[in-house]
Amino acid sequence: MSGAHPADPIAEAFEAHRDRLTAVAYRVLGSHADADDAVQEAWLRLSRQDTDTIDNLGGWLTTVVGRISLDLLRSGRTRRTVPLDDQLPELAVTLDDGPAPEELVALGDSVGLALLTVLDSLRPDERLAFVLHDVFAVSHGEIGTILGRSADATKMLTSRARRKVQAARQSASDRQRHREVVAAFLAAAREGRFERLLEVLHPEVKFTVHTPNGQFVTLGATEVATRAQLAGSAARGHAASVNGRPGVISWNENGTPLSLLAFTVDDGRITEITAVIDPAKLALIDLPGPV
Repeated sequence: MSGAHPADPIAEAFEAHRDRLTAVAYRVLGSHADADDAVQEAWLRLSRQDTDTIDNLGGWLTTVVGRISLDLLRSGRTRRTVPLDDQLPELAVTLDDGPAPEELVALGDSVGLALLTVLDSLRPDERLAFVLHDVFAVSHGEIGTILGRSADATKMLTSRARRKVQAARQSASDRQRHREVVAAFLAAAREGRFERLLEVLHPEVKFTVHTPNGQFVTLGATEVATRAQLAGSAARGHAASVNGRPGVISWNENGTPLSLLAFTVDDGRITEITAVIDPAKLALIDLPGPV
């Protein structure tokens, strides 16, 4: 924290709340950079505030971070969709023998990007209300103070947001069907069954590979099928969910990530494949260890 003396009691009190404030901002904004900016701005406001007028520092800071985050969302200045490099978005990866991304919504404060992928359908005020209330247990009255609404109006807003989140969840049957399509693709790739690959690939499928030498894009089922050896080798990896989509992660013998694949499936066919084989980019993703 810039400008704060380690012996400063206000700075120490702020540091005690930093992790929670960062978690709130990150889940609302969906960007580590924006979350850090919001928390830093909260510190600057606190440093200009007469702290004797603050009865509940934690509540005051949550309100300030909430307002800053809401302003960022409303202004469209958030960077959640800005790629890390070469159009690689932030990715949430969970192994398939763990909770599915949609189920993580119920896990509260442990939720990361998986929750963010479900929140895309919400308006800024709905998103803030849902995250603060359902994830961080902030009261409707406190949220209403941030939003300039009554507690009852905020409760209705949260309920509406919750219904949207539930509606946005992918059904278990859909997830299973998508995984079956991906499994069929990987088996065909591994066995070199070209015609079978064409059956499961959409005619306009897009295959993006992130390598140490840059990003390479292949378009069309025929072209992608001819390059399927890369994906076929990943069949020896572990099934995973990547931002809620079916994926595969594999590791080197020393336990470092080797590759990550994510698939988008629509109407029984794969429409998009993203492969990350660049060690530098893999290191930027919060990946589970080998199993």
